[in-house]
Amino acid sequence: MAASIIIWPEIEKAEREKRRELVLQGPAVEERLQLSGGQLPPSLFSLTLLNYLEVRDCAGLRELPAGLGLLTHLQNVVLCRNRLQRLPDVLGKLQAVRVLDLSGNQLEELPAELCELPELCTLNVSCNRLRELPPGLERCTKLASLNLSKNCIAAFPPGLFCPQLALLASISAADNQIQELGAEIGLLPGLKSLDLSNNRLAEIPCELADCSKLKEINFKGNKLKDKRLEKMVNGCQTKSVLEYLRVGGRGGGKGKNKTEAAGKEEAKDRKKKRERKQKRDDGGDEDDEEEELNKTMLRILHISENPAPLTVNVSGNAKDVRPYIVCCVVRGMNLRPGNALKRFLVAQTKLHDEMCEKRTLATIATHDLRLVKGPLLYDARPPNGFKVVPLGRKEINAKDLLRQLQLEAEEQRKQKKRQNVSGLHKYLHLLDGKENYPCLIDAENTVISFPPITNSEKTKIRKSTQDLFLEVTSSSSLQVCKDVMDTLITKMAELNRFTLENKEEEVLSDSELEALPGQHAQTANQNPQTETGSQLLLEQVRVADPEGNLKVLYPSKTDLNLNSSLFEVVR
Repeated sequence: MAASIIIWPEIEKAEREKRRELVLQGPAVEERLQLSGGQLPPSLFSLTLLNYLEVRDCAGLRELPAGLGLLTHLQNVVLCRNRLQRLPDVLGKLQAVRVLDLSGNQLEELPAELCELPELCTLNVSCNRLRELPPGLERCTKLASLNLSKNCIAAFPPGLFCPQLALLASISAADNQIQELGAEIGLLPGLKSLDLSNNRLAEIPCELADCSKLKEINFKGNKLKDKRLEKMVNGCQTKSVLEYLRVGGRGGGKGKNKTEAAGKEEAKDRKKKRERKQKRDDGGDEDDEEEELNKTMLRILHISENPAPLTVNVSGNAKDVRPYIVCCVVRGMNLRPGNALKRFLVAQTKLHDEMCEKRTLATIATHDLRLVKGPLLYDARPPNGFKVVPLGRKEINAKDLLRQLQLEAEEQRKQKKRQNVSGLHKYLHLLDGKENYPCLIDAENTVISFPPITNSEKTKIRKSTQDLFLEVTSSSSLQVCKDVMDTLITKMAELNRFTLENKEEEVLSDSELEALPGQHAQTANQNPQTETGSQLLLEQVRVADPEGNLKVLYPSKTDLNLNSSLFEVVR
């Protein structure tokens, strides 16, 4: 059959409806590719309005034609799990690209033009056959996430680690052949996660400790010269490893100077302790005590100490849809006074728009803990395979909800005569092309969350809510979830402190008072803060895979490392 008469209904529909997103995957697409000699149809490259293109799981796709360069509006390009062996030079013409996923192909090199993408934020080239990276990646100054895992890379290109990459937060280069991590790694001010496991490193530079935001490191599977450091690395002691490097260790670089600096710091600490003791003896520590009393306490209840911890099990179906989830229980929020609840919801919306990049990086859901029945299941199901009661709406299955929202969005566009839409309609494109939709299900088989669209009216937070269940999901990375959760909890602590200090009048509706359990109804007008200042209790939530193996426990020792005089984390 001639390639010219092969029908591609997805492309025809996208052209007819002037769609901005296109997903090609599955057996039917693979069959067409085979009949076309492994070539994507030229008609694809006439869809110049596209800003999202995804072609995945197509073994017949081995190269991309130069026509790709015509799609200059593309912002997200996902070409994972195909058999691409080379990329066209026209890649550099895609000046608007922010996310480029080339994982799971057979690439042996990357074109130099890749370094000419000024908006590039996320680059994933894991699971290929790369031996090196093109020089000049530091010119992509907006790069935030770099995944090079499972290649044959022996060294990072010179100049990659530089202050210009101030946004680079995550580097994953596990399962390569990297022999050296240069001292320049300390020049990355925003680095939060570094994975260099299963490489050929002999030393870890002390300058790594200069990365002040670093929270997660993995150097397992490297034969380090410093056996003490190797033992710490294998024990996943991130904080201890960084502290060891900070005072010199034997990792190389600045050992002597670091040790001297550490000695000076210890001397300062001893001096401060003597001064505090003297003040206590003189009776002059009232100011210090007052400062301590005014701090907002974030007290962590470890799962081993919790008689009834909430747990989340993740099904295997979620892996290919939205694989990352982090959860936490927060007790002690006071949303009753004045505009406390409104301030909290506004803060959550702001986080969605800014840090979560309009839910493209992550999605937050907050629930009234009293209404959450555990254990919970995080799953991915067909659109017509589950129902949800969206906030402010009646029960509806997910497929019909999306169709309803799409109709509303079109009507909104016609009425306002503009392209932009508001509310839930802004996030519909995030599920385009997904065969299954993510959902969080409680013990009563009720869907309480449908990310990234909505959570359920059943667990909606109200002014009477004091204890919350927090959930952050992402298709980007686990670290993104943790960073968002850290920020959300910090914001909650700030809001609680503001509420306490401003002493607004508490107002509850009759329905909200009736919803309170008896013991709380009697004390509805009492401030839940302790006499020694405001306090939030954070309960660890365990997330496990289908076999019961731990995926993430939050908050862990490396989470919530706050440099603030306003808060104190008690672990």
